[in-house]
Parts: sequence; C-alpha cells; structure tokens
Amino acid sequence: MKKASNMMIAQSGGPSMVINASMVGAVMTVRKFFGKKIGKIYGARHGIAGILGRDYIDLRKVPEKKMWDISRTPSSALGSCRLKPTADDCRRIFQEFKRLGVGYFFYIGGNDSADAARIVGEEAEKEGYPLVVYHIPKTIDNDLRSCDHTPGYGSAARFVATAIMGDDLDNRALGGVKIDVIMGRDAGFLTAASALARRRPDDGPHLIYFPEIPFSPDKFARDVKAAVKKFGRCVVAVSEGIRDANGESIGAKFAGGEKDSHGNVQMSGTGALGDYLAKIVKEKAGVKRVRADTFGYLQRSFPGIASETDLTEAAMAGSTAVIAALAAAAGNSATPTKGTIGIVRKKAKKYKVDYVALPAEAAAKYTRSLPKEFIAKNGHDVTPAFLEYARPLVGELPFCETL
Repeated sequence: MKKASNMMIAQSGGPSMVINASMVGAVMTVRKFFGKKIGKIYGARHGIAGILGRDYIDLRKVPEKKMWDISRTPSSALGSCRLKPTADDCRRIFQEFKRLGVGYFFYIGGNDSADAARIVGEEAEKEGYPLVVYHIPKTIDNDLRSCDHTPGYGSAARFVATAIMGDDLDNRALGGVKIDVIMGRDAGFLTAASALARRRPDDGPHLIYFPEIPFSPDKFARDVKAAVKKFGRCVVAVSEGIRDANGESIGAKFAGGEKDSHGNVQMSGTGALGDYLAKIVKEKAGVKRVRADTFGYLQRSFPGIASETDLTEAAMAGSTAVIAALAAAAGNSATPTKGTIGIVRKKAKKYKVDYVALPAEAAAKYTRSLPKEFIAKNGHDVTPAFLEYARPLVGELPFCETL
C-alpha cells in the first residue's frame, strides 16, 4: 500500500441522530492527526451507489466548523442507500478505487452494511487489491452482536422515552387506550426504552410488547382490559416486529410486501399494525376510545433530542476505525484488515466503555435479540436490569409534574 493512500467513507442503511458524528469523527481524526498517512478523503453520496456512480464530496475542503456542526445534525449528511453489492458491483468498485488511489474504505451502518463492507473486502482480497475496509457501527435497533450497544440507539431510545411521556400526559387528560408502534423488526430494545418514561406508579406505558415474546391477540385484549381496570386508562408500547406463535411477523402481513436488496420487509411506512391492534382493543376489550400512532421514521432523525453519550460514542467509533485501519495497514497482526468497531461496556461502578477492533463478520449478517433477563416474567414489561442498562445511554429525561 502506498504511504499516503486515499480514503473513501460512506453511510448506509437507515439514518440516525448520530451517524454524522461517526463520519465526522473519522474524517476529522484524519485531518487533524494523520494527514500525511492518508491523502484525499472522498465522501461517497448515497453509500456504495455513490461509488458506482462516481458521486463524491471532497471532505478535506469542507470547513472545520461546518464539519463539527454536521456532527450534531441528524440523518445521513452524505446520503444513504440499502444496496447489497454483487460480485460485479465489487469489481466496478475496485476499478474506481484503483482510479482514485483509495486504500482505505469506511462504511457506516448496521449489520447489512457490515456485510456489504465484508463482501467488498473479501472481493478485494481475491483480486489482490490492497484495501483496508472498516465497518463503523450504527443502528437504532441496537441489534449488532459486536457491540454492548450501538451508536444511534441511545438517541432513538431517548426519543421514544420522551414521546411516550408526552403520550402518557395526553392519555391522562382524555382517557381511553393509546397504542404506540415503535421500530424494531427483530429486537425489542427500542420498544423497551419506553419504560424509561415512567416516574410515578401509574405512569405509562402500562404494557410493552416485544418481538421476542409470541403475541396473542386474546391475551393482549385481556392485558389491556386489566390495565384499564387498574389505572382507568392504558398506554401501550408495541414493537413493529411482534410475531405470532408460529414466529411470523404480524406487521409484515400489513406492510404490502416491499423489501430492500437485503430481503428486509419495510414495515415503518404504514399505520396498519396500529389500526389492527386498535380494532382488537375495541372488539375484544370493549374500549370505545382507542387511538394508535406509528412513530415510524420520526425516531431516526429528530433534531435536538440526541443523547450526549450517544454523540460522543458515535464520534469515537469513527475515530477508532481510522486508528485501527492505519494499524492494520502498517502490518499489526492483531488488527484485522477487514474489521468493525465493537463497543464494550466495562464492569465498573461508573459507566465506561472500550472501543475494540474486531473482524467484520462479528457485526455482519446476524443480529441479536433483547436478552431474557431484560424481559419481565409476564412478557409485557421490562426488568430493573434493562433500566440500569439503558439509562446511561439515554441520559437525563425531562421532568413532568401532574396534579
């Protein structure tokens, strides 16, 4: 590899409130500390699609103040995509990297993005192309096996908790049943964060449903009826990925069948699951006033709500990826040339984390679920262990008083 190989960075998958912090963390680490080891910094528009279409931004020319402002701005500043590269795509990417003199490729995203980065790295190896590839973790679903928690989750969880607080106040005023459908195709971490909204014994959410626990319409109706009897009202938080006893996604039945290139059914663009659950409550629980909202894409890019812990860790993940890539290029055998950054929580009284370089496959393809120890025995609530896990990631929440 040439002494000053160029760098390509791109964003992929669903945007988040802190994905730009990761991008800026990586770019500014190079600009401030490794300018002689890495040459040009290309930002690809819309992920791999931008590389294939030769659509770039020169990230060395963006003013420093603007970069730092972008780091605190939600969504993907470079633009994103959901594209699984084919072997032919990879060959075209190599030709483009050769043309541009790129020796470092950083791809920010979730497990599908990690898999895409892995594919590019493996194909480069087959071609004998000297490329260091690093995946930088991001996903609000918090389902990467390589991390204790994932950049993007803490901020989305903060949004969910504050939104539920507001919904609970609304529900106190008017009564009835309120159902909120929250993102999480396979893992219930984000829905579980709704429990952080509670301050008083009668605060909602009164019921929480996860993809990890089989969903029964009849039990749901009984649960709601019991909550209304106890509290005089009921706020429900439910994951978009809830499944029936056969493991089939209930929300997917109403989603229209649209899938991305990785085969994921798109479920957040419809309110059909909420309408279905509202119908169950009306017909089986006998409640007249029932309302349902789908939080949908609002959870990903809401300004002014990001967790400070999340912003810091997202930037550190980007910075660590650059340091690890340079170590790998220098021949450090302990650092993979096709890697990802893992966030490891330390066992200490005060919350602390470490950032470690892992093989890319540690984050690719497969996801994790909400651990059993975080789910209450009744199947529709969280345990104190989850609250202890999540609070440092979300930060202090607003205080709301009631009469």
